[in-house]
Amino acid sequence: MNVAFTDLKRQYDIYAQEYESAALRVLRSGWYVLGKELEAFEKRFAEYVGARHCIGVNSGQDALILAVRALGIGEGDEVIVPSNTYIASVLGITENGAIPVFVEPDEYFNISPDKIENAITDKTKAILPVHLYGQACAMDDICDIARRHGLYIIEDCAQSHGAQYKGKMTGTFGDIGCFSFYPTKPLGALGDAGALVTDSDELEQRLRKLRNYGSGKKYVNDLEGVNTRMDELQAALLQVGLEHLEKNNAIRMDIAKRYLDGIKNSAVTLPRTRVGATNVYHVFPLMCGKRDELQRYLEENGVRTLIHYPIPPHMQKCYGRLGIERGALPIAEKYAACEISLPIYVGMPDKEIEYVIETLNRFEEGTE
Repeated sequence: MNVAFTDLKRQYDIYAQEYESAALRVLRSGWYVLGKELEAFEKRFAEYVGARHCIGVNSGQDALILAVRALGIGEGDEVIVPSNTYIASVLGITENGAIPVFVEPDEYFNISPDKIENAITDKTKAILPVHLYGQACAMDDICDIARRHGLYIIEDCAQSHGAQYKGKMTGTFGDIGCFSFYPTKPLGALGDAGALVTDSDELEQRLRKLRNYGSGKKYVNDLEGVNTRMDELQAALLQVGLEHLEKNNAIRMDIAKRYLDGIKNSAVTLPRTRVGATNVYHVFPLMCGKRDELQRYLEENGVRTLIHYPIPPHMQKCYGRLGIERGALPIAEKYAACEISLPIYVGMPDKEIEYVIETLNRFEEGTE
């Protein structure tokens, strides 16, 4: 049996009629940028997460860049960010000339609140928690730290659409929440797209201008902005996905439960969910001391896996200028050496789920 890591076609097929109807609606409208479809999606997504405003952009990366810029964070300022995140979180900081300050993760793969305070200096302007793999961070502790030190909070929710912490949606704890709608995400577009959410009227207006050449009125440019607008087609397709997001999250959570209940192998450590947090399982991460050996074994038996993420940001060549030596962030480096992600997606057949469990349970360290 061959088990793909993900299969977007299977999810598309479930809702094909709705997607095609939405696409045709846009194509026949004659209006393709900054129109009614985007307005409708922004309104619906803001209502879904419980924010006052949503601003659609063309990627999650641009959402992060604009969030940092809108808060006036720039050259020489410091932003605290988890050491084990995907590099996009860090690029949102450095693209604005600010300095990333890495804080190690906890046992839930999210930034450890216990380690944040020691990283704060007089140059710190914000904390950028990442709700990694679909699980909400411990936002009450993070918000408390931010309040006591007068810091902004920018939430990276690229993997946590619909996840909550103590009943409150990710993206609504801080000043700005940033979302990616890359196709594989819990709420995925059929191309690149992203969004920011905020309760601040001032930030909303600033972000709307920044995404559109710095303009709030045609040919009047108040800010030095960029062109990063979500197009009408993606906005319409995302409305279809949003309609089914809760159901799709429940499907992934059910697959995760089957993995958690069925995998019985001392060679791997299963993921845990923090008390008070929900996990929508954008990724199902395992830890294994013989990770590469396990990945080869699964590949030989037809199970595709991915590693999130094999090189932590501070060890990437592009950030060599930061002068962070190997070993300086040992938890992130351990996760990079040991993490492996199993297939988990909407449309995954039962027989493939069972095959993954059975195959993994047969793995023995030393198997080739």
